[in-house]
Amino acid sequence: MAKLNIAPTKSNLLAIKEQLAVAVDGYDLLEQKREILVMELMRMVEKVKLLERELDKAISQAYPALKNMLMTVGGDQTERIAKAVHYEYDIKEKSVVAGGMSFNSVEVALPKQQLFYSFMGTYADSDKVMTEFFKLLSLLTEMASIRTIAWRLANEVKKTQRRVNALDKMIIPQDRETKTYIESVLEERERENTFVLKSLKNRKGK
Repeated sequence: MAKLNIAPTKSNLLAIKEQLAVAVDGYDLLEQKREILVMELMRMVEKVKLLERELDKAISQAYPALKNMLMTVGGDQTERIAKAVHYEYDIKEKSVVAGGMSFNSVEVALPKQQLFYSFMGTYADSDKVMTEFFKLLSLLTEMASIRTIAWRLANEVKKTQRRVNALDKMIIPQDRETKTYIESVLEERERENTFVLKSLKNRKGK
């Protein structure tokens, strides 16, 4: 690693020592941050896996219920009931703290399940389909929120890793090499000055 192109002076030595100390402290803090973020990301990944299993279960119940309804009441009646159903969803951003950092995510407030059709001309299958798809929708919105956080956590881990690598592979070695170079030059100057002073003193004594 090439040293910094600065003059080998005492003031620059003090400056590079301070810069090196800051870089080492920064590396330690960033490494701690990276570890915390990775742990939080792994926790989110586990949550996603659990939700995926719940989603598979919900799908395995919702779509067969819909198929059964189609077979029981027919396509036309199913379409008529579906057109009568109308919900308003409140989607907004929310701030989530993960790994000591704040991330923006999405939050969907699901409305209460309602009855949009009369009891006449409908069957229990209709209510079952509504219930099962409501469960599915709730899980999907939760999955969207968690995946958003996980994706942003992963990006933050990448950024932190790049900074850690830059400090470890470039900045810290460069500062150390510059510090060693300046110290060696100053020591050499000190020896030369000592030799000159001794020579002058000897001449003066003679």
